[in-house]
Amino acid sequence: MSKGRSNPSPALRALKFTGSALSLVAMCAAALAALVLIVIPLATGSQTYTVLTSSMAPNYAPGTFLVVKPIPADQLKTGDIITYQIESGDPTVITHRIIGISTGQNGERLFATQGDNNDVADEAAVQEAQIRGKLSYAVPYVGFVANGLGSSERGEIAQWAAVGLLGYGIVLLVRGALEAKRKSPEPEVDAVVLELPLREDASFHSRPDAFHDDPVLHECDHCDHAVSGFHSAHAPKSVAV
Repeated sequence: MSKGRSNPSPALRALKFTGSALSLVAMCAAALAALVLIVIPLATGSQTYTVLTSSMAPNYAPGTFLVVKPIPADQLKTGDIITYQIESGDPTVITHRIIGISTGQNGERLFATQGDNNDVADEAAVQEAQIRGKLSYAVPYVGFVANGLGSSERGEIAQWAAVGLLGYGIVLLVRGALEAKRKSPEPEVDAVVLELPLREDASFHSRPDAFHDDPVLHECDHCDHAVSGFHSAHAPKSVAV
């Protein structure tokens, strides 16, 4: 006998679908953020910085997260954006665009730089020893958050983020499997009928008692036995004496 199953309402199904979609989006966003802000900089040996002034606005406004990758000075060209140290021993850096390249008296390359939002070029030329690297990519709006965490905390966050994303992915997979199992149709069986084939061998037909419980009829004089429900060929025939 079949069992009735209550189907969820369209509103409930839409709510579940929305929740699943939001969970998937959140997972993808977290994975992308961990990859862009933590994993790639660590894997490439890049340094991360946060834009604090508007000298490179509007493309690199305050709060922009910068990933700067070390590069040999002889590979830099006009138009590249570099991050350079202002003075030796001072951690303060500036990120500006190269607008010209020249060679000093000792053969060292010198770089003229200028902020995209500045009207004049930087006063002093940048020497090779000052350059920390070339801008690899930038992420807007998240620089202040990353800057507040600090470099040491970002390494620990990378590990915890990986563990968290892995656990969250396992939870989603288990939930999906359970949901698919719950929605799978169950077989409905009202009755089971077994049809066994009739045996056609001679030994089976030679035994009339295989079809009923009547006693076996023997040959006798002046009588003719009829077996109900049986072909006459299977019934014992009378013999005249």
